[in-house]
Amino acid sequence: MPKLSLRPLITAFMFLTRLPMPVLKDFQPQDSGRALAYFPVVGLAIGLLMLLIAQLIPMPPLVLAAVLLTFWVFITGGLHIDGLADSADGWLGGTGDKERSLEIMKDPRCGSAALMAVGCLLIIKFSALASLLEQGQLVALLLAPLIGRCVPLILFLTTPYVRKDGLAQHFITYSSKPAIAAVLLAMLLLCFISLSLTTALIVLSSCAIVLLGLRYLMMDRLQGNTGDTTGAAVEIIEATVLMALCIS
Repeated sequence: MPKLSLRPLITAFMFLTRLPMPVLKDFQPQDSGRALAYFPVVGLAIGLLMLLIAQLIPMPPLVLAAVLLTFWVFITGGLHIDGLADSADGWLGGTGDKERSLEIMKDPRCGSAALMAVGCLLIIKFSALASLLEQGQLVALLLAPLIGRCVPLILFLTTPYVRKDGLAQHFITYSSKPAIAAVLLAMLLLCFISLSLTTALIVLSSCAIVLLGLRYLMMDRLQGNTGDTTGAAVEIIEATVLMALCIS
């Protein structure tokens, strides 16, 4: 019987969060590829931690929404927000040119487009969280980070990766498509178990439409995706989940 290895799960947590993890000796690129299927598990863990905070710390919805959003940002080290910021700068400053857009996205400096995009997204997330908490829809705390972290799996499998030397290349090269398909199916079933049929369809269809739109923009401008555009998509899909739950 093959020995169960926790290396892929630990790698996924190391990459996506700032939670303390055991040090992995002899880290190999294959560890990154195997970790990709565990991204939604990390999202579920983030959601469970937020749910625990919401249950243990009695606060008014507005204050609790601010606390949870701050926790949400810092537990990930702002990884996906950084991708959103870089993508926004690249889209505004790239003026339709692929190479110029990629060059701007690599620049560590933050431009006006980045500030606008991040600011607007955080306002949307905060407002939606406050509304959902007031309604007692705590399931949103679980589903938003979980569905958001399904996005890299979908994009890496369906969209060409532009930067052949980029950090995410190892995730694509060494990932297991059957494992990813199984995880995505499990997460889909979890959504239908957690929500009513109508609400699940509204949430998932909204996310599918938004993700298709984002993928179209990536293909149109870059002829593929990057780690930054994937991170931006994670943030936007998380916000989409929250907004869809608000109206369902």
